Amino acid sequence: MATLLHDAVMNPAEVVKQRLQMYNSQHQSALSCIRTVWRTEGLGAFYRSYTTQLTMNIPFQSIHFITYEFLQEQVNPRRDYNPQSHIISGGLAGALAAAATTPLDVCKTLLNTQENMALSLANVSGRLSGMVNAFRTVYQLNGLAGYFKGIQARVIYQIPSTAISWSVYEFFKYFLTKRQLETRTPY
Repeated sequence: MATLLHDAVMNPAEVVKQRLQMYNSQHQSALSCIRTVWRTEGLGAFYRSYTTQLTMNIPFQSIHFITYEFLQEQVNPRRDYNPQSHIISGGLAGALAAAATTPLDVCKTLLNTQENMALSLANVSGRLSGMVNAFRTVYQLNGLAGYFKGIQARVIYQIPSTAISWSVYEFFKYFLTKRQLETRTPY
């Protein structure tokens, strides 16, 4: 449920971010991008990749959590507060999840940006919509390798992000649990 709500809010933000990042972007600011997209493509443009986003984030989170828990069992079986194990397990879990879901991210980016050069090379007129069409277009343009464009950047981005997230989570879990145990009165 958290992923459904998160993506409903963040999908429009992702569309704006990616369109601003495009080479030769016509947009000078986030607000300008929002206005132009709203006026020329409508509300649907902000959610064109929503199902792809969900299709990517649900497996990402599943792989991420399962891998973190598996690695913690291997390196920290007693589940002690151990910042090094949390950083390593978190970083590796994020790296694996990012690598595994890169093909979905590539398709989501194509849906969000509607990159003109890619669409014209694939003989797509108008707007590209739907995950199946995005998968077909990526394959048509670059074959299997196209699904893994940007994998290194995605993995490098996720390693510190997930390592920090897990280590902060584990710290507060430890801190709050320890504090709660210290303030408990014996019977």
